Amino acid sequence: MLARQTLLEVENLTLAVAHTGLCVVKGVSLSVAAGEIVGIVGESGSGKTLAARAVMGLEPSAIRRTSGSIRFDGREVTAMAPQELRAMRGARVGMVFQEPMTSLNPSMTIGRQLEEGLVLHRALDAGERRRLVLDMLARVGIRDPEGALAAYPHQFSGGMRQRIMLASVMLLQPALLIADEPTTALDAVVQRDVLELMVELTRANGTAVLMISHDLAMVARFTDRVIVMAKGDIVEQGRTEELLRRPRHPYTRKLLAAMPRRLPARRLPPAETPIVAVRDLVVDYGGRQGFFRKEAPKRALHGVSLAVRPREVVAVVGGSGSGKTTLGRAIAGLLKPSGGEILFDGRPIAKGEAGFWDYRLNCQMVFQDPYSSLDPRMTVGALVGEALRHAPGMDAAARQARVAEVLAEVGLGEGFADRYPHELSGGQRQRIAIARAVARRPSFVIADEPVSALDVTVRAQVLDLFAELQQRHGFSCLFISHDLGVVEQVADRVIVMRDGRIVEEGTRDAIFDAPRDAYTRRLLSAIPALETAGDGGVRLKWRFDEANEMRETVDA
Repeated sequence: MLARQTLLEVENLTLAVAHTGLCVVKGVSLSVAAGEIVGIVGESGSGKTLAARAVMGLEPSAIRRTSGSIRFDGREVTAMAPQELRAMRGARVGMVFQEPMTSLNPSMTIGRQLEEGLVLHRALDAGERRRLVLDMLARVGIRDPEGALAAYPHQFSGGMRQRIMLASVMLLQPALLIADEPTTALDAVVQRDVLELMVELTRANGTAVLMISHDLAMVARFTDRVIVMAKGDIVEQGRTEELLRRPRHPYTRKLLAAMPRRLPARRLPPAETPIVAVRDLVVDYGGRQGFFRKEAPKRALHGVSLAVRPREVVAVVGGSGSGKTTLGRAIAGLLKPSGGEILFDGRPIAKGEAGFWDYRLNCQMVFQDPYSSLDPRMTVGALVGEALRHAPGMDAAARQARVAEVLAEVGLGEGFADRYPHELSGGQRQRIAIARAVARRPSFVIADEPVSALDVTVRAQVLDLFAELQQRHGFSCLFISHDLGVVEQVADRVIVMRDGRIVEEGTRDAIFDAPRDAYTRRLLSAIPALETAGDGGVRLKWRFDEANEMRETVDA
């Protein structure tokens, strides 16, 4: 095989905070060959995004380069004038950001935004630009390209917005694509579709890819080489399969050890009455109303029924728009159902019923983003203590003692009680959110994507903490997640939702090992898993992927 020509070469790159001199990227050296897909993995603060942005000269104003060289296609990027950098960006180096809603202009139509790059970098007339835009929208799977030209970003789902963002970058056929966490906020099926589309487009154009991600399974599936960064340093790099199977550096081993793993199934005591039961639950969202017309309500849940037994962890999985979060919020009393009933310990919990107040005190919720669910004006002690306001028989001293006890349970000392949310890391904030949920010793907790925004190692710590608290206090849990690896680790039973309906439910082992529904199989096959391979390494594991099952049969 002929060696590929080096397209990007970074040597001894050091970036520091301008006013303190603190080094955030320390002597990083890496290379990307033409047509190669290279992954960069590491926790938050490892410097992976800063190093990638420096390739385009897009590091924040507070960051300065103290040493190092960046050569792209034989030219020194650090010596380029501003006009040369602008000519390179987009035309030769493109970037797909983590959240497309913040990188797409909400006040511009999709057509204008996609055409913008062609106007700046290509000498084409309006008709040619329109043709290229329509062709690219069709290639990335937009069903109505003509209609999309006049639409705005908010009119598309997250997955469609990411496809549009990818289309805007690939229209110019760049030589290098930098993808910064391109699928973090997407569900399993959409993640796979977007990444496969990205690989298809880049290979068709011979584009090299630098993919930044904390999703090791996705990196294992789609990259040729992987670079591991920690605290601004590259600690290890090599061919993806070889590095993951035989990691040499302790930090790489730590990352791989933090991947979710299936634990033996728990034996739960038999129970005649579920702690929470839902019967034929219907939720409608009111249609928008204008001067001359009113849209019909949209049905988010179509007669959903389920039961959660005492001490049981029931996971709800499904794609975006499946209704799983709506179900959780309706059970928590944050949405008013349009029909059906919810029972707590066998009693209806409709407002005005005898068991309503008891249920509201015994049902707590852990939200996806702890920073937005914690009041920034309140101290940690006040936030956790707020959950005890209506606890019977607890005076101020008893509440303070309980707050200290709960903070110790979640691995934070009493010193954290006087801190504010902005003084905590993401993992610490999620621990506070969990502490607030369990402070009153509830019998039922709803956890809505509680670890989706966390790093691999922090996620492992929070999951272990959650399991320990659930075992110690015996609360039941409805665990909502799109991360199937996490679900496989924590769940006793799994419910699969699609379009507001339950399509399959069963024990964790039955759903993951022998799913009956075609959608469940598609969901499980969308995200590859990593299984232990010995010596601290892992290897890629396929789930119900017919193409790969056929390939393995042929190879055998």
